[in-house]
Amino acid sequence: MGEITRLSVRLGHEDLILETGRMAKQSDGSVWVQYGGTVVLVTAVGAEQPEEGQDFFPLTCDYREKTYAAGKIPGGYFKREGKPTEKEVLTSRLIDRPIRPMFADNYLNEVQIMATVLSVDAENNPDILAIIGASVALTLSPIPFSEPIAACRVGSIDGKFVLNPTYSQLEKSRLDLIMAASKENIVMIESGSNEVTEEDMIAAIEFGHKAIQAVIELQNKLVAKAGKKKNTASGRDISKEVIEKVEKACAGKFDAINLINEKEARQEAIDKLYGTVLAQFDKEAAGFDEIGIKFIYHEVEKREVRNLILKKKKRPDGRTFKEIRPISCEVGVLPRTHGSALFTRGQTQSLCVSTLGTSADEQTIDALEGEFYKRFMLHYNFPPFSVGEIGPNRGPGRREIGHGALAERALKPVMPAQEQFPYTVRIVSDILESNGSSSMATVCGGALSLMDAGVPIQAPVAGIAMGLVKQGADYAVLTDIQGVEDHLGDMDFKVAGTRKGINALQMDIKIRGLTAQIMQQALADAKEARLKILDIMEKAIANPRKEISTFAPKIVTLIIPTEKIKDVIGPGGKMIRKIIEETGVKIDISDDGKVLIASSDSKAAEAAIQKVKSITEEAEVGRIYYGKVRKIMNFGAFCEILPGTDGVVHVSEVAEGFVKNVEDHLKVGDTIPVKVTGIDPQSGKISLSHKQAKKELELADKK
Repeated sequence: MGEITRLSVRLGHEDLILETGRMAKQSDGSVWVQYGGTVVLVTAVGAEQPEEGQDFFPLTCDYREKTYAAGKIPGGYFKREGKPTEKEVLTSRLIDRPIRPMFADNYLNEVQIMATVLSVDAENNPDILAIIGASVALTLSPIPFSEPIAACRVGSIDGKFVLNPTYSQLEKSRLDLIMAASKENIVMIESGSNEVTEEDMIAAIEFGHKAIQAVIELQNKLVAKAGKKKNTASGRDISKEVIEKVEKACAGKFDAINLINEKEARQEAIDKLYGTVLAQFDKEAAGFDEIGIKFIYHEVEKREVRNLILKKKKRPDGRTFKEIRPISCEVGVLPRTHGSALFTRGQTQSLCVSTLGTSADEQTIDALEGEFYKRFMLHYNFPPFSVGEIGPNRGPGRREIGHGALAERALKPVMPAQEQFPYTVRIVSDILESNGSSSMATVCGGALSLMDAGVPIQAPVAGIAMGLVKQGADYAVLTDIQGVEDHLGDMDFKVAGTRKGINALQMDIKIRGLTAQIMQQALADAKEARLKILDIMEKAIANPRKEISTFAPKIVTLIIPTEKIKDVIGPGGKMIRKIIEETGVKIDISDDGKVLIASSDSKAAEAAIQKVKSITEEAEVGRIYYGKVRKIMNFGAFCEILPGTDGVVHVSEVAEGFVKNVEDHLKVGDTIPVKVTGIDPQSGKISLSHKQAKKELELADKK
């Protein structure tokens, strides 16, 4: 057994523990990461050689949660973990995004990162540990990973930043910022917030960056004790002759191509020029290397696009650096949906549809930290026709889940509280056309569809994607990037929020890091663009509609005494089923006595309300009811004045004068007016009077 190395450092409210040499020793690098009672095992394995003919870096990151980590047995028939949950997919992306730019540019060997949650304490989220563990495992391994990174979560409670807040603290926080950074630069940001200002966001990032320096130092100490010798990246071996030939064939040709506005026309010109370049080579000659030719061709394209931006101060479609593509907003585009909107920006188009449901439509999520419910959901779809391609129509991939989660995070802070709006809300964004930042189009379209549906959101939300081209000290920040600028640029920086502040932020980079100066400019330019987009959106619809769609269920809330819940439900649910069958409504009853009655038919809803009220209503002294005679005795008659509530009409209260025989005046099954004359405080017995009720009603008629 090899030597076990274990180091720790204080990080926030717990010690961060890194241990290697005890588990998964046949992997290239492995580490046990512990924070409180939460433990994640992370391994890294790299192929010894790249696959022949491979022209990309195949990196796979998988994060999985074992249910035994929380002392649970999986549900379902098979009783074992199934396909990755949304949380697992999103965390896998969180691992991938900060480590990908830290590999050598010419490294093509396949690498797999696996993060396995072994223990959770219901206080500390394992996602941060998985990101740190990926860096540690790679840094310990022979894989040529350039430098360690670290990650942390930053919250904001009562105006103070909190490092790695617990689940309970996050519920009180107006910020949930996940960031990853190297010693010098920020490499990844994923944030949800409630209208946080740009200045506060920068301060939170700086707070987190300062805190994780200790984690980077800890990694360096661990590597010094247990690290393996690094391999060298072999990369691509392309002959000088091929490079020169491609360069010559492309000389001056990209100037015109880069100014073509339409995505399809530009791509057609790119493909045509590549065909011309390829024709310069003899495909039958020994050593013909089309992969190498294509690689150099795209490197030339990348260089020319970047030179156009940095040296000629022009963008591929002719816009200025801060210019937004033309935007159109339409609402109410679908006749039978609850709320719909079509948001188009340039060649990116999102059809967003909002649907209102009841609490029965809430999503139940059984997570390691416990079961919880979602009453607001946003689902994003990216069909292949949106980019003019043919592809299989399968379930959402990691990218689609990630984009949907980002848009959901942007809109969630403006959603009304359940007490104000007791609906479950689902937004579906179908991307009909894409050329850059469809997730931010989803944010804009989603906000429009919510307002069209009559959801009383606190404020409209808009989003924008920022880009970057950087060479040495020279750089350009680009507003509203299109596909080519994203593909050939250095950053995808997405910011969504209201006029007051930021609700969601996501940053991915392809270079080694981002300076504070660039980030401040990107946030400032994003705010300027966001306000312009909100102006355009508000011309289509400025405020939520005052009434929800006639096709949406109307929900009425009643509060009943908790002791009456059993009466409304009835034995085995008999009573509530009867009300539902008779009226056609949906009824949800919570343990606190809240009753939600939902129906698109107002008359049916009113009928159900009256039935529930009649079951839960209590007799009131002095009030007249129409009671049904249920039983006659010598001393009087029993009348049911409310469902399940009987009172007694004493013989002296049946009629004026002396009553010898009650049956001379009343019959079983009769419905008669009766007045409640008293309720015994001890027994609860109700005294009724038929003669007083008749007298009062006669007087009322005369008036």
